[in-house]
Amino acid sequence: MNKNLADEISALREIITTLRGPGGCPWDRRQQKEDIGKYLIDEAYEVIEAIDEGSAVHLQEELGDLLFHIFFLSHMAEEKGEFDLADVVGGVAEKMTRRHPHVFGDREVNSIEDVRRTWKDIKQEERRESGEKAIDDIGTVGKGLPSLLRAVAVTEKASDVGFDWDNAAGVIEKIDEEMGELKRALTEDNRVHIANEIGDLFLSLVNLCRFVAVNPEVALHASTRKFIKRFSFIENRLQERGLSLPGASMEEMDILWDISKEHESKE
Repeated sequence: MNKNLADEISALREIITTLRGPGGCPWDRRQQKEDIGKYLIDEAYEVIEAIDEGSAVHLQEELGDLLFHIFFLSHMAEEKGEFDLADVVGGVAEKMTRRHPHVFGDREVNSIEDVRRTWKDIKQEERRESGEKAIDDIGTVGKGLPSLLRAVAVTEKASDVGFDWDNAAGVIEKIDEEMGELKRALTEDNRVHIANEIGDLFLSLVNLCRFVAVNPEVALHASTRKFIKRFSFIENRLQERGLSLPGASMEEMDILWDISKEHESKE
């Protein structure tokens, strides 16, 4: 941690300039903003995975990859005379200062809820000053987000105007209700109805995540990774016995699944 930050930033910018310039990398020169945007999402998820792993080395690497794509997008905008990296950094610094008047100004807050309300009020005022609508129509909220995260944004929007449960217990009752409707739909053999009820159940689970401050995208990502780990454990143990997955019974795999969970609890 003894490197000079300004020097490292300059070096990375120079690398990107070279990659995009004459005689640079054909692949990098061909990229469009839309291409980099897709890679940016992948890199963000890899940062989350590194955080979950608890590896500082891995996190440093993934943050670097994410930062590279941010620099790369900024450079592409600079090529077209739209903005540059200094505008990006200066703009967010100014915005964070403006939206924290309780830290950088003289406004007083007494709770986290006060902070959230202040942030929201300032954001709405910024939009009015720029000529935008202060409040989005609910149909325009989070259009570019993955479905789970958009569901969070939309339900937060509804909650802001009072359309919400009083507590998590109310959401759990709704989940039970939706599960009952799904079970009834499954008896009808109507794929459209079944899909609709599954969607309703997902949305109710998203609402529960919101109430207990859990990011559903991150939670599902972690559970999928856990499933992969346990399934790989089953596969490896079967191979040690000279067996394959198709040749094993469900009972054998269930036993190994439980053993994998025991191993996790001891780690």
